[in-house]
Amino acid sequence: MAQAGKGVIARMLEGKEREEFVTRTKLNTTRTSFVWDLFKARFGRLMLVNVLTVLTFVPLIAVIIWRMYWVLSQGVLGNYGAPGILYPFYPYVTGTDELVVFQGDLIFFALMLPCLLLGALGLSGSSYMSRNLIWTKGVFTFSDYADGIKRGFLPCIEAVLIFGVCLFASRSIGNLAEYNVALSSPLTGWYIASEVIGYVLLGLSVPVCLWMVSLGTCFRLGPWGLFKTAVVMTFRTFPHTLLFSAIALWPIFLSLFGGAFFSVLGMVFLVLIGFVYMILVWMAYADWTFGQFVYGDAVPEEEKPAEAVQKPEKEEKSIVTLYGKAAFLSLPMRPLDEGPAPAAIPSEYCRRDLQTAALVHAEMVRDTKAFRAEHAKDAAYADYNKQFDELNRALPDKKKKKRKALKTQKR
Repeated sequence: MAQAGKGVIARMLEGKEREEFVTRTKLNTTRTSFVWDLFKARFGRLMLVNVLTVLTFVPLIAVIIWRMYWVLSQGVLGNYGAPGILYPFYPYVTGTDELVVFQGDLIFFALMLPCLLLGALGLSGSSYMSRNLIWTKGVFTFSDYADGIKRGFLPCIEAVLIFGVCLFASRSIGNLAEYNVALSSPLTGWYIASEVIGYVLLGLSVPVCLWMVSLGTCFRLGPWGLFKTAVVMTFRTFPHTLLFSAIALWPIFLSLFGGAFFSVLGMVFLVLIGFVYMILVWMAYADWTFGQFVYGDAVPEEEKPAEAVQKPEKEEKSIVTLYGKAAFLSLPMRPLDEGPAPAAIPSEYCRRDLQTAALVHAEMVRDTKAFRAEHAKDAAYADYNKQFDELNRALPDKKKKKRKALKTQKR
C-alpha cells in the first residue's frame, strides 16, 4: 500500500507540515497496544476531554432525539393509509406518511447543519490533542485542546459541512424516492437508483471527511487541496480506511441502529468516552498512514557507512625478519580465474541444490591438492620455504624456554 501511492501522496503533502512545538517520535510498540495503554493510563483525563467534546455536540444530539420522538408521535397520531371508519376520520390518501416524513426531514436535517458546525469546535480540539498524545507517547496537556481549536477549526468546519450537505441531500433524495414509489410513479426505477446512489455517496463522504480532519490537523492545505488530498487518501488506502472507519465509528452505528437496548448502551459509551475513542483511534491510524507515505517510517533508514580509518602503512620488512609463514607464499595455490567455479545457490533452494554445491566443493578441494602436489617443487616456493627453515634454526627455541619457566614456577 505504501509503496504504491507514496509518490503521489508525498508530492501532495511533503513540505506542507504545520510548524509544531512537539516532535513526532516513532512508537516502539504496536499502535493497538499503545492506544490501549493510553486509555488505561489517561482514562480520567480522556473522560474530561470527552465531556468537553460532548458539550459541543449537544445541539446535534438534541435535534436527533427530537426527530426520533417526532417520528414516533406521527406513527401514533397519524393513521395514514387506513380507511376512515373510526373517529377521528382520516381519508385514504396514498403516500401521505411518506410526504409527512419528507417535509419533516427537510426541517430536521437542515437544523443539523449549524449543529455540525458547532460540533467542529470539539472535533478540532480533540483531534489535535489526540495527535499530540500519539506524537509524544502519552504526554497530556489541556492547552492542546484550545490550540487545536485555533489551528484546525476551519478544516473541521469544511469537513463537517461536506458531510452535512451529503447527509441532507441523500436523505432528501431518499424520502422523495420513497414518496414517488408509494405513488407508483412511472419513474420508480430511477428514483430507487437515485436513492441508492445518494446513500453510497453519503457512505463515501464519511472516510473522506475523516481524512480531511486528520489532514487539516497535521498539514497546511487550502480548501480545495484539503478535499482533493482526502479523496486521494481514501481511494489509495481504501481497504484499510474502510476497516478503521468501522473500528472507529462503531459507537455511532450502535447508537443509531442497535435497537432499544444497544442504542442506550451506545449512547452511554459516547457520553463517557466514545467521542475521544473514535478520534484517538482514527488519528492513530492516520499517523501510521502518514508515516508510510510522508514521514518515511516504511523505508528503513540507510545506515551511514562508517568512515574508514586509515591505518598507517606498515613498513615492508624483508622475508627473513618474519616470524611466521604466509600460506599463500609457502603453498602453491591455483589462481582464482582458473579451475572449477563455485556453485551458485539460489535464494530459494532445495536439497538437490545443496548436494550439487557439495559436489562442486569436493571437486575444488581435489583440484587444489593436485595443483599443490604438481607445483610443490617450483623455485619460488622452494626458496621461500628454505629461508624460513634457516630462520627457524637460527632463532632460539621458545617452547623449550616456556617449559623451563613452568618447571621453575612449580618448584
